[in-house]
Amino acid sequence: MSLQPVYLVDASIYIFRAWFSISDEFANTRGEPTNAVYGFTGFLCSLLEQTRAEHIGIAFDESLTESYRNEIYPDYKANRDPAPEELKRQFKWARSVAESMGLSCFGDDRYEADDLIGTLAAHWRKRGHPVCVITSDKDLAQLIDKNDTWWDFTRNRKLGRDKIKDKFGVYPEQIADFLALTGDSVDNIPGVPGIGPKSAAALLSHFGDLDAILARADEVQHLSIRGAKSLSKKLHEHRGAAELARRLTIIETAVPSALQNPDIARGELDEARLNRLFDEMDFGQMLRRRCVLTV
Repeated sequence: MSLQPVYLVDASIYIFRAWFSISDEFANTRGEPTNAVYGFTGFLCSLLEQTRAEHIGIAFDESLTESYRNEIYPDYKANRDPAPEELKRQFKWARSVAESMGLSCFGDDRYEADDLIGTLAAHWRKRGHPVCVITSDKDLAQLIDKNDTWWDFTRNRKLGRDKIKDKFGVYPEQIADFLALTGDSVDNIPGVPGIGPKSAAALLSHFGDLDAILARADEVQHLSIRGAKSLSKKLHEHRGAAELARRLTIIETAVPSALQNPDIARGELDEARLNRLFDEMDFGQMLRRRCVLTV
C-alpha cells in the first residue's frame, strides 16, 4: 500500500506573484497593502481544494535579505532590492493565515525556504512518502526523485524526473551542477563565463557531474560541442568559480530547525484567529467562507 504524498510549498513564489500581479491599492482601511496575502490565501484555498492534502508544509523565507550563503559569497542575491516594509508585513500575515488554517509552517533566519523544503523532502521520502514540491523555481527541481513531482501550480505544469530532463535539459541530480556552470542571474551567482545552458547540458550529458567535468577539462576540447576548445580553457581558468557556485546552488537537506519538528499533518482550523486576521486586513466574507470550507 502506497503512502500519501506530502506537499511542500515554496510560499515566497506565490506571495511575490500576488505582490506584483495585484495592485497595491488593494489595502485595508489603514492604507496598508494586503494584495500579496490576499492572493496567497486564494492560492492556498485552490491548492487544498484540488489536492485535499493531509500532509502539507509551507516554507517561508524568514530573512528576505541574507542566508548562510552570504557567509560563503557576500554578493549572493546582492542584485536584489531590499524588500519594502509593506511586503515584509504581508509575509508575516501570510504565515499567520496559513497557521490559522491548520497548516505547518517553517522558517529559519539562516536557511532559505528551498533548504527547508529540501530537508522536509528528504525526511518524508525516507519514510516512504512521495513528495510533491509546489513551486515554479527550477532550483527546486534538484530535489525530485523517481516517485516525486515538481508542480508549477499556477501553470498547472507537473514534472517528474524524466520530464524535468525534457524541460531543463538535465536530470534533477544535475541541476545544481548545471546552475554552477551557467550561473544564476536571479541569485547573482556568476558561474563560468561563456558557458550557457546548451553547453552546460552537453557537458553534463557527457561527463555526468561537475567534478568529472573539472577533472577531465582537457578532454572537453575534443568533444563535438560548439566552441569546445574555448570551453576547455574557460573551465581551467574558472574552476574555483564553478566550485564556489556549486556550494551556493546545492540545496541543504539537513536544516536543524526543520528536523526538530518535521510534522506536516493537517491540523484543526483556528477560525477565531482567522477571523481576527481577516478583520485586520478587511477581507470579505467570500474568502473567509472559502478558507473554512477547504479545511
